[in-house]
Amino acid sequence: MPELNYWCELAWLPPGEVVDGVLVRIEGSKIAEITPGMAEPPAGAVRLGGLTIPGMANTHSHAFHRALRGATEREKGSFWTWREQMYGVAGTLNPDSYLRLARATFAEMAMAGITCVGEFHYLHHNPGGKPYDDPNAMGHALVQAARDAGLRIALLDTCYLTGGFGVPLTGTQLRFGDGDAEGWAVRAEALLEAYRGVDDVEVGAAIHSVRAIRAEQMPVISKFSHHHAVPMHVHLSEQRAENAACVEVYAASPAQVLAEHDVLGPRSTAVHATHVSDVDIALLSQSSTYICMCPTTERDLADGIGPARTLFDAGSPLTLGSDSHAVIDLFEEARAVELDERLVTERRGHWTAAELLQAATAVGHASLGFPDAGTLVPGAWADLVSVRLDSVRTAGASPGSVPEMVIFAATAADVHSVVSGGRRVVDGGRHVLGDVGAMLNEAIAQARGENA
Repeated sequence: MPELNYWCELAWLPPGEVVDGVLVRIEGSKIAEITPGMAEPPAGAVRLGGLTIPGMANTHSHAFHRALRGATEREKGSFWTWREQMYGVAGTLNPDSYLRLARATFAEMAMAGITCVGEFHYLHHNPGGKPYDDPNAMGHALVQAARDAGLRIALLDTCYLTGGFGVPLTGTQLRFGDGDAEGWAVRAEALLEAYRGVDDVEVGAAIHSVRAIRAEQMPVISKFSHHHAVPMHVHLSEQRAENAACVEVYAASPAQVLAEHDVLGPRSTAVHATHVSDVDIALLSQSSTYICMCPTTERDLADGIGPARTLFDAGSPLTLGSDSHAVIDLFEEARAVELDERLVTERRGHWTAAELLQAATAVGHASLGFPDAGTLVPGAWADLVSVRLDSVRTAGASPGSVPEMVIFAATAADVHSVVSGGRRVVDGGRHVLGDVGAMLNEAIAQARGENA
């Protein structure tokens, strides 16, 4: 890539300050130089209006869930009835249709200012469970989709072996399984080898949940993570019913089971952590396990509100994800962390805008295995996300409250420019792939079997 210069009207620079007139020089995929205090853009520099922040990391995604948006709201139901509808979509996809759906979903993420996605991937095999000729065909489709959309990807290959505590996989779930953890590891090793030495793809590991893999199989996944020094993610205590069933089987909470089997730690991320006890919080924080909150999904599924600030203060770094993609908007995820805690405590001011921006940027990238991203400094990935400050949502920002305006009022629609890894993928609010709405319509109709 050639050298490029971007002049930012305002930029959010370490240690969390808004600075006027910042020139960012990019060489290839990385930032080469940052020069603040330039009143006007120099000749040849691209002007970025509004506030420019580092690229954001969507730490928890299930790309195929995008096909469910709006379709699951017609009846009361529960998490478990929603899951059956999710299985309906999961049963239709093949590598080609998954590529189209994921590409459109990831392009929507790019338009929202996301430059890296953690894809929690368990849609491995053919319906019925027979592997494709290439057992990682679905994983390769996700990587291609991310690259086409302009995102880096942490492909969190998920071990999913049981349909519940002591319950075998059935129906659509059969395509999630690899027989046992050793079978998962063989396939995951091949996937990791396919992307060894590639800087825009991180192959990590995931345990779906304590209900989807027996405890004695968990060390195989943690060993994979430790041996290759890659991220390991897990759904944790999303539902009270999951906690109760886990206690009945193991006489321990999900967090205790994970701790006993070497799953928690500084490369691990616990997703949701909605219903956790004081003991669970101590285990998570003392192991420096990241916590990924997904508030728009947690409220959509009526999961509850997790103790984000308590976990953070105890020592667990906070990250954010859009999970089921009820919406794709990390500004909404960030402010929901604060606003949800206001509802629970009847008190304001749990999180600063700077803390929430850190969660959406640098901390999220680190949890996905990209510690050199999410901050505007020389040597970091050249990810620049520019947010309008003159829209009907953000107009009126005072010089001292720009981050607050962005976090507490802006939406994904206010992102007008995205540079990801030195490549400008969104310009004037449009993605380089074209009409992303049309792409989504076509891919979702196919996933739902509406144009078969």
